[in-house]
Amino acid sequence: MEHARTLWHFLGMDFWADTLVMTWIVIIFMVIFGAMAGRAATTGVPGRLVAVWEIIIDFVRGLVAENCDYKKMAGLLSYLVTLIMFIFFSNILGLFPNLTFEIGHIKAGGNMASPTADLNTTLALATLTIVLAQYYGIKYNGAHYFGHFFAPHWAFFPLHAVELVTKPVTLAFRLYGNIYAGEVLIAVLLTFIPFGLTYVLGGFIPHVVWLAFSTFVGVIQSFVFTVLTIVYISQAIGEAADGH
Repeated sequence: MEHARTLWHFLGMDFWADTLVMTWIVIIFMVIFGAMAGRAATTGVPGRLVAVWEIIIDFVRGLVAENCDYKKMAGLLSYLVTLIMFIFFSNILGLFPNLTFEIGHIKAGGNMASPTADLNTTLALATLTIVLAQYYGIKYNGAHYFGHFFAPHWAFFPLHAVELVTKPVTLAFRLYGNIYAGEVLIAVLLTFIPFGLTYVLGGFIPHVVWLAFSTFVGVIQSFVFTVLTIVYISQAIGEAADGH
């Protein structure tokens, strides 16, 4: 079920070539999608593409406003919109288990088509979330931010330190586990009942049901990751009270 993966070596580091290529595909798609929406934007009645972007932006803006002082996180709105869209498109890309291609010696496809089905990708996104949380915590609380690591007593510092490490780990594994498991199960279904034979063998409905469920999971996981990012940053902004 799992295809052979190709490693790229750069500056002494190893990179999964298929994950990078699929990530670039998602980025290119988002750039085109955004550019089309930008050109279609007018002062009149918005078209469908512009309306979709407006709905997404308003939705994310609402999430920020519900969890924090919007003025403090307004500068993150563009990042948060990009984050939820990137995760969503990455998750959906993995629902095409027969999407395979070969560029030189790079083979991509199978159950690793989605960038978010690679733990390296989800760990990078989760790490960025925690880094932003620390930055905004220091930005709005100054040195008082570090006080919460010793609240209510200095003996609790190890627990707060462990929490700081486990947050990005659990955030990354939650997204990775759900997306990877979904792609593996789709690959298993197609192994036992090839999609081309589903009409003959009566397996069309199970395939469609599972693809629909996987799409739902992909949407939910992009939402959960973005919400937790907002929550972690808003908690860091409000940590000053705990540190006094």
